[in-house]
Amino acid sequence: MAARPASDLLHASAVAFDDRGLIILGASGRGKSSLALELIALGATLVSDDRVTASALPDGGLWLAPPDAIRDRIEARHFGLLTCPATSAWARAVVDLDRTETDRLPIARETVIAGVRLPAFRKVESPAFPAMLSAYLKGERTDP
Repeated sequence: MAARPASDLLHASAVAFDDRGLIILGASGRGKSSLALELIALGATLVSDDRVTASALPDGGLWLAPPDAIRDRIEARHFGLLTCPATSAWARAVVDLDRTETDRLPIARETVIAGVRLPAFRKVESPAFPAMLSAYLKGERTDP
């Protein structure tokens, strides 16, 4: 009997540019949904809000999908639940809203989810942060 791929239900939001997904982690109230909405305004597609299924595949990679119970919905705090068509995507990076980046040119960081290593970023205190993440997901980051 073949082993089932590892799968985690994350307390996170996720969006994707084409098939390149971003996992947004953080405690309740840190801005996961708000960042997802900003990225959607920049052209991303919702994967899921508040909970994300992350499945490691046998050939490698981490597949992100919305749980059926919350598919196509995102919370806009103090505004209401919005309908937003969802997709699935390959995880390409993680952003942690519980930690703030203080280095001008930060070192490359990684995290592991469901046994898969992914580039990891910390929150950047800049109005351009969503644009930074968008540019990264559409291209790559060059490390010094």
